[in-house]
Amino acid sequence: MTTKSVDLPHLRSVVLAGHAGAGKTTLGEQLLHKSGAVGRVGKVDDGTSHLDFEPEEQKRRESLSLAVATFETDGTRVTIIDTPGYLDFVAEVISGFEAADGAILVTDATGGVEAGLEQAVTLGRSTNTAACFFINKCDKENADPTAALDALRSTFGNKIAPLQLAIGAAHDFTGYVDLVHRKAYTWEDGKEVESAIPDAMADEVARRRDQLLEAAAEADDDVLMKYLEGEEVADAELEACLRKGVKESILAPVLVGSSATGVGLQALLDAIVRYLPSPADEGPTRAIDKSGATVEVPPDPNGPLLARVFKTAADPFVGRLTYLRVLSGTLHSQGHSWNAAHGTEERIGQLLLLHGKDQEPTGELKAGEIGAVAKLSVTATGDAISSKEKPFTLPPLSFPEPTLIMAIEPQTKTDLDKMGPALQRMLEEEPSARVERSEAGEQILRTLGDAQAAVILERLKRKFGSAIVTRTPRVPYRESIRGSAKAHGRYKKQTGGHGMFGDVWLDIEPNPGGGVEFAEKVVGGSVPRQFFPGVEKGVRETAAEGVVAGYPLSDFKATLTDGSFHTVDSNELSFKIAASMALKDGILQAKPVLLEPIMNVEIRVPEAFLGEVNRDLNGRRGRVMGMDSRDGFQVISAQVPQSELFSYATELKSLTGGRGTFTSRLDRYDEMPAHLAEKVVEAHKKDTADSASH
Repeated sequence: MTTKSVDLPHLRSVVLAGHAGAGKTTLGEQLLHKSGAVGRVGKVDDGTSHLDFEPEEQKRRESLSLAVATFETDGTRVTIIDTPGYLDFVAEVISGFEAADGAILVTDATGGVEAGLEQAVTLGRSTNTAACFFINKCDKENADPTAALDALRSTFGNKIAPLQLAIGAAHDFTGYVDLVHRKAYTWEDGKEVESAIPDAMADEVARRRDQLLEAAAEADDDVLMKYLEGEEVADAELEACLRKGVKESILAPVLVGSSATGVGLQALLDAIVRYLPSPADEGPTRAIDKSGATVEVPPDPNGPLLARVFKTAADPFVGRLTYLRVLSGTLHSQGHSWNAAHGTEERIGQLLLLHGKDQEPTGELKAGEIGAVAKLSVTATGDAISSKEKPFTLPPLSFPEPTLIMAIEPQTKTDLDKMGPALQRMLEEEPSARVERSEAGEQILRTLGDAQAAVILERLKRKFGSAIVTRTPRVPYRESIRGSAKAHGRYKKQTGGHGMFGDVWLDIEPNPGGGVEFAEKVVGGSVPRQFFPGVEKGVRETAAEGVVAGYPLSDFKATLTDGSFHTVDSNELSFKIAASMALKDGILQAKPVLLEPIMNVEIRVPEAFLGEVNRDLNGRRGRVMGMDSRDGFQVISAQVPQSELFSYATELKSLTGGRGTFTSRLDRYDEMPAHLAEKVVEAHKKDTADSASH
């Protein structure tokens, strides 16, 4: 076991974020190899990556969950958190930003700014995380690092400043110019060598250094005056502005390189150590003490214990593996801690430092450090761990609402028993997914998209042996009436001994918003009072099952007006059956209609996609109620039938290149267009006939 804690100034924690396919995991592998933490570079494409170690990741060749790896460089311990770029797995990126002090935002030199990168920048800005950009794959065919830099600046503004300039592009990419010290580095025989800046680049170097100066000078008033007055700014002054500017999120410098060949990686490691903040730079955490007051807890290894759980991995063999970041104090292996949110003591087993799939035991984790512990009993993602003497809680992590909805059921009878517990364990790992019961009585799985749903189902089968099938959920339609009717029900059955006899007349009328109402206006004892409960039960039970299409019938009033009875053969059950017969007959005469749930939907999209999204809403029988502009997005308020929304999460993503999101909630029930209602009724008749024939 090792106890190799590091003092605060020599710690860095960095989240790698960006769009899928930008090369984040390969970059992480190269950094691990370059620092000597791993003996060989793992490759995503052949399944040997240290950071993509789940079977589902190896099969798809892309990251699906965050991975943590720690290495030493230049006397500093760096923990990188590699996150998925696929938009369905944004919860992992949110958790990564929660754990890290800085971010490396990775983009591909062959393309423009994609949705995953936009999402990462938005997260970085909302959490005020210091960041550097890394333009990766500068050596790839069609790469254009200069165009990629300009795309970053035009999308995110002039605070995005070039720290390096690529020499060449695609097959001719040979190195970069360091714009602070005005030196060039080229890649020769597997290492970087200082060389002369190519003459042809002199003007471009001057122009780009000016862009860097303009952004960095904002960090220091004296340097800003010098810059504005056209005086020369010394390298050391620029360097000092950069350190301060990055840590205070005044600017985000852009580096270039190739994670495949290793060009630019040493400079990236240097930038992580030199510019990104240590826990000491980050200042105190705002926590809530036992009196409910907000207090500031500084990152002191000798202070009170406070750690944040940012991820939970469910493992059938190890049990829960809990990833945590210590914010204050020191957590000891084989020690005790307190979960104030649950009011429960948690025994801490062996603490682990993580190196992707490999784990290294450690005696303690101090403030600023990131590690993991197995088998905590109640602690979940987002919880705080503190001490019983000084308990703290933290504001919960905020994950997006899952909007892709599917009904789930076990594949076989044997899967039935496993399904509940397996889903419970799976949800610990996927805080952005939900399982709930629908109004139609189905088990519903809600996810952020198809890819997340597919991965959850694969993991359920592999980890917990529970095979689950999905289908489109049933829409919780309702039945009602628009007209009135008088209906008669007579039930007579003669057997040996006592027979059965019930006879009722019902008046049926609409009762908007009133649910199911039962009344009686029987004159002269034609139906004795003791049978009224039987009549009411017959009405209510039949209404619950539905008459036209098997959906609950409501918003009507049934009044018992007349009937007859037999002194010996009449009983409550006979009247219940007679009332059910009368109601079924009466509803069919009273202009029955199907009502469908109408949802209030709020859709956030960039302006460029507004026309297409509105056209698509029309095709879904949606009504746009209003439009608004918020945080650079257009927000559409609309009303859409629920049946048109089950797969909308997937379709909105494809319409908007992953940039559109929506939320929905039930507004009301409305009458369904007749031609669509007929289809639902036909389907119900067919199902009824099929089940009768089996």
